[in-house]
Amino acid sequence: MTATILPLSTQRPPSLDPMMALVAGDMNGVNAVILERMQSKVALIPELAGHLIAGGGKRMRPMLTLACAALLGYPGTRHHKLAAAVEFIHTATLLHDDVVDGSGMRRGKRTANLIWGNPASVLVGDFLFSRAFELMVEDGSLRVLRILSHASAVIAEGEVDQLTAQRRIETDEDHYLEIITAKTAALFAAACRVSPVVAEASEDAEFGLECFGRNLGIAFQLSDDVIDYASDAATMGKGVGDDFRDGKMTLPVILAYARGGEQDRAFWRAAIGGERISDDDLAQAIDLLGETGALADTIEWARQYARRAIDALGMFPASKAKAALTEAAEFAVARAY
Repeated sequence: MTATILPLSTQRPPSLDPMMALVAGDMNGVNAVILERMQSKVALIPELAGHLIAGGGKRMRPMLTLACAALLGYPGTRHHKLAAAVEFIHTATLLHDDVVDGSGMRRGKRTANLIWGNPASVLVGDFLFSRAFELMVEDGSLRVLRILSHASAVIAEGEVDQLTAQRRIETDEDHYLEIITAKTAALFAAACRVSPVVAEASEDAEFGLECFGRNLGIAFQLSDDVIDYASDAATMGKGVGDDFRDGKMTLPVILAYARGGEQDRAFWRAAIGGERISDDDLAQAIDLLGETGALADTIEWARQYARRAIDALGMFPASKAKAALTEAAEFAVARAY
């Protein structure tokens, strides 16, 4: 049965605006840390890092760290460095991902690897990882260090797992959820979890916000899976059908392959195997994803994870921060349609 696509909220379209407004003051502090710590006497490092960091990203992950701190009423500034560390980890993974994928577009701009080459992109990514760990150590909390360092390791495992699953048509739903939970949701979860540690909140609060972040991250990635097929380059900020041409077994393809007849399955085997990647082939893939309800049902999966994220906030009293985090979860799904 094809899912009906309805927004979580029937009011105005969900956005990140409430969360951006909530953390605007703190974000100035985070941006100051980012600007300071991306500097180096080696001129190429801030030049290349700045190209991506200043490239129009919403900085959702560090904003989550700040918003979770606001939810808990934390009055200090320790979370500024930790939010910057989260952004550096994310930026480093993007630099490495673009090299692995051979990407040419990121956030509507040419990728760093296309401008400066793969070696420079990899090495500057390594530099940003190192800066992130310096910031973690400076915070002085072993728990914070454990959370963020573990997330970094899990992200790397997820990326390698995705690489090994590439062009493997037998990848199933469970395996794909393992991949995205590691490569995407782990950093969302860690970004949210460090705030209750810094705020010296309860273990329940720590668990609740970690659960919120993890489910939000899964919803966010599932929406990305849809956007790769259902949007355009101007909206996406990257090439249309990149996942298709790279042979990535994302959830829409997994569902469409499982539901297709033998002729359709033969097409998917050839496409994921790299034998059918033309624009006409992409158009056929999009038609099959629509006919089988794979895109609509992937959005429904994303919606279910977003609801789990929102449910995880149930233990916290009503506040602007809670409303902003709730809308962030709604936005993660709504941006896919």
